[in-house]
Amino acid sequence: MNHLAHAYLSFRQPGLLTGNLIADFVKGHKHLSAFPADIQQGIRLHRAIDTFTDQHPVTGKAKLFFRPSCGLYSGVFTDIVYDHFLASDTSRFSNDDLYSFAHYVYSEINRQAAILPPSFLQMFDHMQTYNWLYNYHTTDGISRAIRGVARRAKYLQADGNMVFAVFMEHYNALKMCYEEFFPALQAHAENWLQMENR
Repeated sequence: MNHLAHAYLSFRQPGLLTGNLIADFVKGHKHLSAFPADIQQGIRLHRAIDTFTDQHPVTGKAKLFFRPSCGLYSGVFTDIVYDHFLASDTSRFSNDDLYSFAHYVYSEINRQAAILPPSFLQMFDHMQTYNWLYNYHTTDGISRAIRGVARRAKYLQADGNMVFAVFMEHYNALKMCYEEFFPALQAHAENWLQMENR
């Protein structure tokens, strides 16, 4: 999953939120132990979310739309468009709620900045400056996210315009994948936390 989903599935717990967002910048168990216990739990939660997402058959179905043009990057773009559908899901966020939630996330991460990986903070600076979490709800915002990833993807043959065109062509089908998948993911995250906290 992408940034907004990981933030949302931290259930407004600051340590979980921080770990969930930095996890891709923390490699292995050795580096994990450098963080407080609640951030470590957030990193483990991030990994549990990613494993569940990657193995779920609905995610596999969503990836098929991107695979012809994106190959191995199909999962990356599926994660991004899931964030668009989460951001625009009125059962979870009103426009004001999404704006407030984005700023809550930025504030909590900034409070922990002194102990976070520099590579994460470099990315986070862009996230905050351009308000990625809020702007995911618009097609313009998700277009910028797709194009940004496409520019950085070393082995991607398609350009960002082509990937965005695939997203728009299959918008309704991808939205149906999100609607089927995300409640199962949230239940998995909640159950994982219950097991961890026993």
